[in-house]
Formats: sequence, structure tokens, C-alpha cells
Amino acid sequence: MELFQLTAHQLHQMLLKKEISALDITRAVYNRIEHVEDKVKSYLTLTRDQAEAKARQVDEKIAAGETIGPLAGIPIAIKDNMCTEGVRTTCASKILQNFIPPYSATTVEKVQAADLVMVGKTNMDEFAMGSSTENSGFHLTHNPWDINRVPGGSSGGSASAVAAGEAIVSLGSDTGGSIRQPASFCGVVGMKPTYGGVSRYGLVAYASSLDQIGPFTRDVTDMAQVLNVICGHDPMDSTSANIKQPDYTQFLINDIKGMKIGVPREYMADGIDPQVKEKINAAIKKLTELGAVVEETSMPHTDYAMPAYYLIATAEASSNLARYDGVRYGHRVPDARDLVDMFKRSRSEGFGDEVKRRIMLGTYSLSAGYYDAYYLKALKVRTLIKQDFDQAFEKYDALLSPTSPTTAFKIGEMVDDPIQMYLQDVCTIPVNLAGIPALSLPCGLANNLPVGLQLMGKAFAEGTLLRIAYTLEQNTDITRLRPAIGGGAVETV
Repeated sequence: MELFQLTAHQLHQMLLKKEISALDITRAVYNRIEHVEDKVKSYLTLTRDQAEAKARQVDEKIAAGETIGPLAGIPIAIKDNMCTEGVRTTCASKILQNFIPPYSATTVEKVQAADLVMVGKTNMDEFAMGSSTENSGFHLTHNPWDINRVPGGSSGGSASAVAAGEAIVSLGSDTGGSIRQPASFCGVVGMKPTYGGVSRYGLVAYASSLDQIGPFTRDVTDMAQVLNVICGHDPMDSTSANIKQPDYTQFLINDIKGMKIGVPREYMADGIDPQVKEKINAAIKKLTELGAVVEETSMPHTDYAMPAYYLIATAEASSNLARYDGVRYGHRVPDARDLVDMFKRSRSEGFGDEVKRRIMLGTYSLSAGYYDAYYLKALKVRTLIKQDFDQAFEKYDALLSPTSPTTAFKIGEMVDDPIQMYLQDVCTIPVNLAGIPALSLPCGLANNLPVGLQLMGKAFAEGTLLRIAYTLEQNTDITRLRPAIGGGAVETV
């Protein structure tokens, strides 16, 4: 078995036994990138020299007898909306195509302090606006299970990199499902932590009250280990929660007897693909066999989540993206007639169609005469959705649903229908509005494409979700499937 196919915890054991070196792992991943990147196109920027230098540092620590962390020497890919000092950070937008940050995001600093090896920066929907990675300002990313299909979005590059063996773990960001939906499409594990659980300092903002950084991994054990690295209070982030962080590996317990799981009927409605629903029901049956009590429940305000989200998110985007004006940094037209002409043309040339669409929607909902009718009302609906979750968690340890209503769709299939594209996030958006954690776990294949199961928990109950996911994983083979690049066949790892 190739090194790029293994999990981080398997590679860690091999490092401890000195069967391999960190440099071996890094080179194996880059060899894989050379072999498949022209088909998958997960990356915007690669950092091979920097990565090999970091791997050598880890090998020197091992040779000197120093204790290394469980993720030391493990190759990681970073979504290109997290600032990386000295390394280009574009948000997949032409308006930032030459931007090199003078500092690193707190999460990136934590990853570097834990001795992970940054392989490169991954492709995404421009400024994280999209559900397919087709909105990148540079190129399309393809799903490793079928290169004619999308990897999901907006963190499609980070998800496809892990699925294709171009990284062992990766980081993405989730505003309305942008980690969980691509995790579902690409057959990997993805988690959106509780809002405030991971620092957003250095994450280029899309919608500040919704954005959250989170990991993609091969299995649940790796997920717990990455969460141990990136979670925790950060005084540089005013929304960071100052609470004691647990050791998430302590929740990797193969036992869910007596746990109560609710299945909201609104998430299993007619819009869910029958084959997706079949795999979700099979997972529910397995959880019941393993001792969990699984019941149908109701989240009555679910239907209002989508319109509330797109009012709140676009309003915040309109405000956040005002900084890209051609003055301070980013793209500037060279021949502007005056200041207003420079503003207009720099933004017109730099932003893509989807970003422009969302800026206009957000600006409209914040404008005089419409603020109370749209934005303020959306905030009130957000409170009702959060109350639905609060009431559900008085009875249940977790909630369960499909991650996405479908498997990965074909490239170009929805590009001209933004409403259908937005509906891809119908199962994931309520979680961001409520600020709670959620995890997507592979639960089988439909037509040789992965299906994702979503687990949702109360605030800062990531451990509960890890326990349920770990138990399901240990009693099935759901996270041991990998794509054969370029076709629907799978390799079992």
C-alpha cells in the first residue's frame, strides 16, 4: 500500500517505529500530485521546497530522540482563504491573484507549531461563494470519483485533495455547508466545529457570523487529532470562545448504547434522492443495531433556513468585500480616469459573476427601506431556527440527516441555475445559522459515488458526534473506500 493512501495515525506509528521518514511521506504525496493533479486540479499553489524543509526538521527531531506530536510530518493542504505568511493567498479570485499576506492565520500557525507539513493552497469557489468549486477564478476542480463531476464547494479543492491522496488531511471553511457537502461528494470525513471553537483570525471573511474553519480527514481518528490541534481560544479573534478544550481522542469510544438520535422529518423530505435516502436509512438501521435509540422528530422552521441564510450571508458579504476597492491591496486597473472609475473597474474586473450576484443581493437587503423587511426579519428567523435545535437537544444527544440531497452532480449541470445550486446546501445551512457543530461521514455508495451522513450536535459537543461517527465507522467499512482517479471504480484501503 502506498504511503499517500494511509491515514495520519497509521503514518504516525510508522514514523515512531522508524519504518519511514517524514520526507518519505512528503515525497510520496508530491509524487501522487504529479501523477493525478492534471486530472483533479485540487491546488492553486504548491509549496514543495517549504514542505520538504519542514519534513526534514521533523526527521531531525525523530533522529535526536525528541517526542513528536501525533500529526508531526503529516502533509496537510490549506484552503486558499487562510492567510499564509509569504505564500500567495487568493481566495480563488482574480482580485487577489498576487496577494502575499504578511502574516499567517492563527489556525495555520497552530498547524505549523504541531509540525504538520503544508503541501499547498487548495482551489475553492471564489471567496467561498458556491457549492461546486465551479466559481473559482482560475480553474475547475474535479471529483476524484468521477472527473466529470464536481467535488462540491466551496472547499472542493481541500476535499478532493484528501480523497485523491494529494494530501493526508486538509483544512477548509464552512459558511453554509462548504466543508460537509464536499466531504459528502468526495467520500471523506468533514467537520464544521462549533462557531467560536476554532479561531477565524486570518480567515478571509465571507460572512463573519457564519464562517468556521474545520478539517477534512480519511477517518474519524484523524478528525479528532486535527481538532486537537486547531481548536482553542484565540485572543486575536473577538468571537473565539474562551472555554476549556477537551482531548477529542478521548471520545473515540466504540459504544453508543442508549444514546438518543433524532432524525428531523424535514431533512428527509421529497427533495432527497431516493438512493441517498436508502443509504441514510441503512446507516440508521446500523446505529439501532449498535444500541442507539433513533427516532423521527421535527424542526418546524427548517423551510425558512434557506432564505434567511442567503439574506444574512449576502448582507455580510456585501460589507466584508467592500475592502477590495483597488486602493489598499488587490487588483487595481492601471488607467483609471478618476477615483470612482478605479473603484468600479477594479471591482468589475476582479470579482466573478457569483460574487457580484451576492454583493448586489446583500447591498439591496441592507439598503434604506429594505433593512427591516429583509435583513432584520432574517435575523429573527435565525433565532427561531436556533430554538428548534435547542429544543431538540433537550431530548436527543445528536440529530442525523443526509449531508446533501444528492450525490455529486456533473460539471456544468447547475451552473446556469443558481437557485438549484443553492438548494444543494438545504441540509447543512441550518447548522451554520445555529452555530452548532456538524460532521459529515461517508455512509456508502450510490452509483459508485459517495453518500454522506450528517450528524449534528449541541454547541461544543463535537465529542458526542465523534463518538457516534467512530462507532459507526468501526462497525462498517464506510471510510475505507477510495476513488480510482478518472473512473467510478474504487480501491479498498
